[in-house]
Amino acid sequence: MSQNIRIASAAVIGAGTMGRGIAMCLANAGVQVLWLDNNPQMLTQALGAVADTYAHNVRQGRIDEAEATRRRARISQAANYAAIREVDLVIEAVYENLELKQSIFRELDAALKPSAILASNTSYLDVDAIAAVTSRPSQVLGLHFFSPAHIMKLLEIVRGAKTAPAVLEAALELGERMGKVSVVAGNCHGFIGNRMLEKYVQESRRLILEGSLPHQVDAAIQGFGFAMGPFRMFDVVGIDLEWRARELAGKGQDAPTVQVDNRLCEMGRFGQKSGNGFYHYEPGSRQAEHDPEVDALVLRESERLGYQRRDIGAEEILERCLLALVNEGAKILDEGIASTSADIDTVYLNGYGFPKDKSGPMAWADAQGLQSVLARLRDLAGEHGAHWQPAALIERLAAANGRFADVKQEH
Repeated sequence: MSQNIRIASAAVIGAGTMGRGIAMCLANAGVQVLWLDNNPQMLTQALGAVADTYAHNVRQGRIDEAEATRRRARISQAANYAAIREVDLVIEAVYENLELKQSIFRELDAALKPSAILASNTSYLDVDAIAAVTSRPSQVLGLHFFSPAHIMKLLEIVRGAKTAPAVLEAALELGERMGKVSVVAGNCHGFIGNRMLEKYVQESRRLILEGSLPHQVDAAIQGFGFAMGPFRMFDVVGIDLEWRARELAGKGQDAPTVQVDNRLCEMGRFGQKSGNGFYHYEPGSRQAEHDPEVDALVLRESERLGYQRRDIGAEEILERCLLALVNEGAKILDEGIASTSADIDTVYLNGYGFPKDKSGPMAWADAQGLQSVLARLRDLAGEHGAHWQPAALIERLAAANGRFADVKQEH
């Protein structure tokens, strides 16, 4: 494969929320886009939504009418895979199901020209397992956009075991054209951002079972400077997404940490979209209002699960949520999933609302001193169990008086 691949044309598979945002990102960067969805009605609606977004941007004075016309003209429908044969890149943006993605990639591999790059917008799944069903694993990678894709700056570029350097370079160059902040991540469950988020979310859920309330956890996190706390985030994203995923997978529904979520979903409290979630929302409002009914539900569930509730202060909430991020971040750095701690910080600053003035979770930990971070992790492991076992990298750096910022992984 020649070096310096330039992506001039692309196809997007899937006309859901992510597909819409990705199609706009590409069109805004001057790329010709062919768009496919197996539901023609959904694709027609999506094209209408894109036109509406561009019209809104014109009204806001962000672009002029001529530019909006040019961008719209770059996006067109494609009837089938044969119609996209000549594109340089295809981005699959269907829902998170490995078998579905693999079947799409088999078809794309057969239909597209040999030099085409095949990308998945997966946020968790194994990129190597997707690449393995193709005859071109060196041209397969993850392009994990964040929702809404045409607004959020972050792009996680996921390097498969066989992804060619020239393909990574082409993805980075495209990210730059799209105005993204791009970070290359290795392949593992959840990559950098969502792998860390999982630990942070688990800790926030443990805190409400042990004695906090959702609004108290959010207040502590927002007081530190986060754009929103974890429970407000659940309401915005939709509490039912994970609930339905657990149902489909047939596992995880009995974990103690998700029982509050499960009860809320059983009551039809899915978050902002349904008017009630961890908070209450007045019709037409996005203002999260404290709901005593949720506090009562949390108390009932933690009692049912046998927790002895205690008062938990803002300082403990903050420390446990931040250290959950840092400890997982250290493992990600040690495994070479991230090349530098600055890459992890970039992901958290641009994709997860980490306060800009704190420079990211790993820089924050370096500023605390890794010896003090290690001491707190050991205390937490003693109080709360093995999931607080300090990462080996933290042990090594603390012993050497080192910092995360000193670690550089070669690939």
